[in-house]
Amino acid sequence: MTQEINRREFITKSLLAATVGTLATGTKAQSQTAQPAPQTKPAQSLPMGTIGGQLRVSRVILGGNLVNMFTHSRDLRYVDQLALHYHTDDRILQTLAVAEENGINTISLSNRVRAMGLLKRYRTERGGKMQWIVCPITKPDDSMTAYREEVEKLAMDGTDAVYIHGGMSDALLAAGRVDLIKKAVEIFKLQNIPGGVGAHDLGVVEACEKAGIPNDFYIKTFHHLNYPTAPRPEDMKKPCSEVPGYWCKDWQAVAERMKSVKKTWIAFKILAAGAIQPEKAFQWAFEGGADHILVGMFDWQIAEDVTLARKSIEKAKAVRQRPWCS
Repeated sequence: MTQEINRREFITKSLLAATVGTLATGTKAQSQTAQPAPQTKPAQSLPMGTIGGQLRVSRVILGGNLVNMFTHSRDLRYVDQLALHYHTDDRILQTLAVAEENGINTISLSNRVRAMGLLKRYRTERGGKMQWIVCPITKPDDSMTAYREEVEKLAMDGTDAVYIHGGMSDALLAAGRVDLIKKAVEIFKLQNIPGGVGAHDLGVVEACEKAGIPNDFYIKTFHHLNYPTAPRPEDMKKPCSEVPGYWCKDWQAVAERMKSVKKTWIAFKILAAGAIQPEKAFQWAFEGGADHILVGMFDWQIAEDVTLARKSIEKAKAVRQRPWCS
């Protein structure tokens, strides 16, 4: 059976085919029982940073929301089902392979059963080397017993770094329980892997820094509000909102505050969930001080996005005011 596939998919599927046939020069190839896997030498390379003094991470990190089916599509609810139907198990495994082929060596996502099962399969069945930065789904509480158990299991399963989910950090800050954020980070440290704090609310970063919490990195939202569906100032009553869609309330305050933060900053929601074009968002994020960008991408977007990111990193070096912290 003949099928139309792009160059990246063609190369990826061909590498582990049981029988290697003659490759056509066009965009068609005879279907084999091929299994997607990364090339030994990536088609593209990306600059790297080091998180927690031990984990080498590409400047572009693959976002996990498309794997976990959180599309942040505002009121276009059909998009969730569209993503669910597109992202079959095989498609997700293929997406991981394409990401590695293009120099992305890390994915970040929440601890969901299907996603974690696929990450394990990618490593064990297909020889993938993708690193995992995972946030537990258990909520921190006074005992921290369940939270600790989940983190310990994540470490046993091969997770490379852990962080507390931004929504949880925001809620804990609002409840006056920054102490639980500190306890979560202390649990991460016991596993001898880098530990981070996610946030939509800049107040989380400020509180963690004031309390001297020893997290290795922040995963903090960062996007401007210059897009057609951006909220009006009077509509921004919370740190973030799905409708109207925004996840960074005051980008200028974030950029200014992060200048004095010496820990690694992974910027996420830089596209405002697809409302901002990558070529503008990538440049803007790196110039604004981000050390890494966390971007959700379909497989067919990855190669182009990595090319854009490489150019953005080079341009940002001459103008960014915040030093690289990874």
